[in-house]
Parts: sequence; structure tokens; C-alpha cells
Amino acid sequence: MTPDLTQRLQALVGRELVPATPAQDEVNLPMIRHWAEAMGDANPVHLDADAARATGREGVVAPPTMLQAWTMRGYAAHRDGARPAPAAAELTALLDEGGFTSVVATDSEQEYMRELRLGDRISVTEVVEEVSPRKSTSLGEGHFVTSRRTYRDAAGETVGIQRWRTLRYRPPAAPRARRPRPALNQDNAFWFEACRKHRLLVQRCADCGTLRHPPGPACGDCASFEWDTVEASGAAVVHTYTVVHHPQVPAFDYPLTVAVVELAEGTRLIAELVGTAPGEVRIGMDVELQWIDADAELTIPAFRPARAGSS
Repeated sequence: MTPDLTQRLQALVGRELVPATPAQDEVNLPMIRHWAEAMGDANPVHLDADAARATGREGVVAPPTMLQAWTMRGYAAHRDGARPAPAAAELTALLDEGGFTSVVATDSEQEYMRELRLGDRISVTEVVEEVSPRKSTSLGEGHFVTSRRTYRDAAGETVGIQRWRTLRYRPPAAPRARRPRPALNQDNAFWFEACRKHRLLVQRCADCGTLRHPPGPACGDCASFEWDTVEASGAAVVHTYTVVHHPQVPAFDYPLTVAVVELAEGTRLIAELVGTAPGEVRIGMDVELQWIDADAELTIPAFRPARAGSS
């Protein structure tokens, strides 16, 4: 963020965000009826001419809170409509430059000069009224931007003013997600416990000596349930690999290279390949063990390209 961003934002105060924009329709009874029904407004002066005249009015009047509704353009106008005024585009660009790309509406104040009657056709203009200094909020740091919308009738007389305030903010960086936890059981708990001590163990059949991974309760060759372990040297070669782009899990950086490596001892395991670009990985490539201490509870093996003379 440039040092003078606040001053540049302040320079937009008074600039026009929306030029004079007429309502598409006159103030009319059907729209008032829909509004009153949606809002549960049972005041008869909004729908019954006799009831309105009994209060000294000339006839039906629109609910004051409909002020903004008369000039709203609808979805199609926003989809296919005109380009924003230069000040609006500049305001958005400056806020984006500072990283204040998120927005939330905070409040709206309306002031009414007179009630709107059937047949009135109003227009609206909008200007930047205030840009606050940078504030710290529960959502993040940002600027409160207040715009003033002035509503006028066909004769140019002001019938209402609306102050519309939004917070344009930069959300705080989310904490790094934890890596997924392994599903521990009686067969593999020893392996993960050894990893926490930076020891890569390979399970070995105590009867026939066959090495196996992942850990399991019985030897695949002789079916013996007796086993012990040997500690791997950490030297390996890439047997095969894949580069993951999607779907993405927040705990990892992408693209993510996952390899099946063959240990010097003869068994294979799946692990992350680090320290090299995906395009530089080759099957048969010499790699060496590197530990990832993900957090206080989880340490897992990864592999990186073998350094010269390390094999």
C-alpha cells in the first residue's frame, strides 16, 4: 500500500459516483401495494385515497422507506448497463490497490423532505461524502466510505437524502490449516511415533525377514505375526509420481508433487516430494529423506533431490 493512499482517497470526497439517474417508473399504486404487503405496512394512507384525504393529504402517498426503491435499476441494468462513473472506478481501484477488496454494508440513513405522491417521477445523484482514515475492525482493517444520494422530483426539488455507508476492508490472513491427521491403530502407531523422533522405520517379519510397508499385523509371505523393525537410511529413488493441482486442501501448497519412492532397503512408500519443481522430477531420480514437522503432534517423512555425495 502506498503511503499516500489515504490522501488519494480523501481527494475523491465530493466526486460524483452516480450521475443524475431518473426512475424507470412514476410513483404508482401497484408498486406501493407490493411494498406494503412485503413489509407488513398496514397504514391505509398508502393504499386508500379516502383514508389519505381524511388525514389532510391530497391522496395516496408512498411509504417514505420506499425512497431508494423507485430508482433501483434491477439485475438486467447492472448486467448490461453503463460503465461506472470515473470516480466510482477510481475509488474501487484505489481500495483494491490497498488490498481492501472485501465489502460489507454497515448502515443507511434516510432524511425525507416531503412524501411522494402518485405520479411523481424522481431521480437520484450520488457523491462521495466521506472516506474515513484506516480503521481496525473485527472484520479486518479498512475504510468506511459514506456516499450521499440526493433524490429530486421532476421540478428539481429535493425530496429525500440517503447516506449509504460501507466498510471496504482487507480480511486478516487466515491461520494455516493443519495437515490431515493420520488414522492411528495398533498396527501403525509405532511408525508415526518413530517419525516424531525423526526415525524412518520399516517393519520386518521376525521369522522370514521380509520387509513390508505400510505396517500390518501379519507377514504377506509367511503369515507370521511376529515382527520387528529396521531403520531406513533415507536414501531412495523415485518409482513414480503425480503432480496434484486440484482439488486443493488448504494445508498444502500447490502444485503438490506426490511420489512413490523406493527405499534403499527395498520397500516403497508414498510421500511428498519437496525442494524441486514438478517439471524437474524424473522416474529413477535419486532422493533423500527430509522431515516435515507439521506441528507439535505430527511429523511425516518427505523426500528431496539427493545432494551430491549424499548417497
